[in-house]
Amino acid sequence: MNLFFKAAVEEAKKGLSEGGIPIGSVLVKEGEIIGRGHNRRVQKGSCVLHGEMDALENAGRLTAQEYRRCELYTTLSPCSMCCGAILLYEIPKVIIGESQTFLGDEELLKSRGVEIELLDDQECVEMMTQFIDENPKLWNEDIGE
Repeated sequence: MNLFFKAAVEEAKKGLSEGGIPIGSVLVKEGEIIGRGHNRRVQKGSCVLHGEMDALENAGRLTAQEYRRCELYTTLSPCSMCCGAILLYEIPKVIIGESQTFLGDEELLKSRGVEIELLDDQECVEMMTQFIDENPKLWNEDIGE
């Protein structure tokens, strides 16, 4: 398992251990993790702290040129909000753990030139499947059903 993707999975597990939704993300610039995050909607009572948004927030302010030299690793296919941030900051590549339990707006990203790498990681699938089975109400709140 890639070191950066492993860090995203660790973030997802951290979120789960805190009572939140197990989705993690890391922002990598030129081979170095500059932002880590996990879904903290539950922990912070937030409507926007998805894993990707938390990683971007924790990376701090960057210039447009810096974002364009980044890759974003995430354990789950990014939702519309997170895809919007990826497009806004022109992050050129997104590595996704899985999209079986939730398929976000990957096609939108591709249509705008973002390179997508889908790993189909079984650990991520199992983590999300178990979470959804055990927490359907919370999961449906997060995805809007």
